[in-house]
Order: sequence, then structure tokens, then C-alpha cells
Amino acid sequence: MKEKKIGLWEAVSIAVGTMIGAGIFSILGVGAQICHNNLYIAFGIAALVSLSVAYSYAKMGSVYISNAGPIEFILRGVGDNVITGTLSILMWFSYVVSISLFAKAFGGYFLALFNIPVKPLYLAVVEVLIVSFFTVLNFFGSKAVGKAEFWIVLVKLAVLLSFVVLGIWSIKPEFLRPVVDHKEIISTFYAASVLFLTYMGFGLITNASENMDNPKKTVPKAIYLSILIVAVVYISVAIVAVGNLGVEGLIRSKEYALAEAAKPFLGQIGFILVSIGALFSTSSAINATLYGGANVAYVLAKKGHLPKTFERKVWFNEPEGLYITAVLSILFALFFDLNGISALISFVFLIIYLFVIASHYRLLGKVEGKKLIILFNFIVIFAVFITLVTYQWKTQKDSFYTSFAVLLFSLTFELLYRSITKRKFTKRKKSITDLVKI
Repeated sequence: MKEKKIGLWEAVSIAVGTMIGAGIFSILGVGAQICHNNLYIAFGIAALVSLSVAYSYAKMGSVYISNAGPIEFILRGVGDNVITGTLSILMWFSYVVSISLFAKAFGGYFLALFNIPVKPLYLAVVEVLIVSFFTVLNFFGSKAVGKAEFWIVLVKLAVLLSFVVLGIWSIKPEFLRPVVDHKEIISTFYAASVLFLTYMGFGLITNASENMDNPKKTVPKAIYLSILIVAVVYISVAIVAVGNLGVEGLIRSKEYALAEAAKPFLGQIGFILVSIGALFSTSSAINATLYGGANVAYVLAKKGHLPKTFERKVWFNEPEGLYITAVLSILFALFFDLNGISALISFVFLIIYLFVIASHYRLLGKVEGKKLIILFNFIVIFAVFITLVTYQWKTQKDSFYTSFAVLLFSLTFELLYRSITKRKFTKRKKSITDLVKI
């Protein structure tokens, strides 16, 4: 029987369900802390920036189909070398840090829901327990939890929609008055460079392109539509949150900002409902990212970009990559706050995106695209990268040093590992999607 192909709106739902996830629950207070009243403007700028990357994803994703995602694009454009290997390690690292972000967000909402003080010790205990729980769950496979993902997505979307529809009537216009002095304008761009990470899920569309009807047209449409829909949701949520609670209120409760923002118009019931929605969203994100991160590590190990320890199977036939991913995620959750973790994730993705755009430029002729647009997009993303690094240096020294330490470690590790194993790769002549070792 012929397999049913994915249509445009099914592809859009894949990306929207991923993007409108734990990020909006975990990072709203962080954004308010950075740019205050201009939070909704920062979300808008972040959406425009994401379109700069989306252009290259749309063009290359309709031609190159691979579960390796951006690494496939980079391999095509840059070739098999130390850069590709280093970026492969960084991509796995992005999974690690994302899990720590979700775990920290889960902890904040969990403690607030049960009226437990959000103290570092209590938060650390919850973070360790929630990551450990889903690690154990993945010992047995995530099929059972996977079946519930559809309903979890519905719950979180219903929560956010209710939040916007009910809260828009009680906003205080003075809370939303944008601040346009020099300092706040710079802070708004700082915030946009961090909030950028909440739009990153659109790349999943390219991973499903081989199962789409007419991917050459469907992939670009789905990418642009998903970013537009998510931008409308994020900006609406930011307007309602700031407009009801005010910036100071969001900053005071940044670990559970969205739930606190529901109190002015829904009272304690609103606080409880949003907290439950946040727990659903962050727990499903931990599960999906933990399982996905371990599998990415496994796949990249098979291709030679991570050590063989990720290939070996242990208890319940799960790769050791699962355990290493989980342990590192817990460590990052324990030693960094939401702000630092968010900046780390954006740092890693911005580097990968710069190489994706550069690869697009090198592949012109094989892939459609306009040189001037690609160059402009590269400049935009590079400017965002510099903005983020500057922000880290000024406000998050630990995050700054860790970001570059991870980059240096990944590069050094790849140099040593590649020289020892002598692994090489080539593309199959008969297939545009497969990679094979030689």
C-alpha cells in the first residue's frame, strides 16, 4: 500500500508543535529581564532574524534530505573535514543544554505550583529527579510517551490561546509603552539574540521532506508559515504577559513568569492552569530532546564524529549516549541560570547557522538562491552572533567563557579523534541523502 505523504499543514504542525513548546514557558521572564517593556518587540526582531536562516533551510531542504539536518547541508557545502566534525559535536551539545533549560523551567513551575520556595537547593533536586525520570523511561523506549505527544501539544496550545484571548482585555497600556532610549534599544537587540532560540524548531521540516508531496514547494511554504504563526503567538503572549503583570512582576517570577502573568485576569485558577500547561510542555520537551539527543549522538558516532562509546549498547539496548547526555544536562542545569543556559543554546545554533548559510552560498548552482540575499542573511546572523557574545561578556561572564571553552574543546577533540581514527566519508553517487564511510 502506498504510504500517505505529508501535506503542507501537516508539515507546518510539526514545526509549530516543536517551536511553541517549552521555550515560551521557560524564557519569557529572561527576555523581560533583559529588555523590559520592549519584550514583544524583541520577539518580533527574533522572528525576522529567523527568516534569514529559514531562507537557506528552505532552499537546501527541498534538495537535500537527511535526518542529520543542518550537518548534511554543511557537509555538502564545506565537505568532510574538521569543521564538519566540530559542528556535529556542537549540535549534540545543543541537545544537552536544551534539556537543562527545560529541566530548570520544569523545576520553577513545579515548585511554584505546590507553593514551595524557589530556592537553589529545591530547584536542583527537582531538576535532577525530572531528568533522571525520563532517562529511566527511555530505558524502556519512549513509545508510550510518544503516543501522548499529540495531546500534550493540544494542551499547551489551548493554554496559550486561552491566556491570550482572556488576558488581552485587561492589559494596562502604560505597561506596553516601548522604551526607545539608546540603552533600551541595545538591550532589545540583546534580548532578540537570546529569544532567537525559541524559533529554532522550523528546521525539523527539512527532516521530513522525503515524506512530503512536492517537497520543492512544500518545504519553503511550511518553513515560512510556521515562523509566521509562531511569531504571532509569541508576540501576543508577550503583550498579554507584560500588559497584565508588568515587567517588574515578570522579572520577580521569571522561573514561572507565564503562570504569574495569568493571575491578574484569571486569579489562582489561571496560575494553576498555566503551571500545569508548563509542566506538560517542559516534561514532553525533556523526553523528546533527551531521546533525540542520545540518538543524534549515536548517529553521529556511526558517522565518525563522536567517540565509539556512543555506539555501544548497554542496559535495555539503549546507547550510552543517552546516559552521557542526561548527566551533562543535569550538570548544566545545576551550574547555570536560565539566562546563561539560553545564551549558550543561541551561541551554538548561531555558529551552526552561519555555516549553513555559507554552505548555501557555496552550493549555488546546485541549489536555488540569490547571492545578495544569502550574503545579507550571513551579515544579519553574524551581527546577531556578535550581539549575543557582547551581551554574554557584559552580563554573563560564566556563559561567555563556557561558550568558547565548548567551542575550543569540540575543535580540539575533533582534531585528535579524526587523526586517530582516520575516518573519512563520501557521498553516494546514487542517492543524494545517504552518507557512507570509506
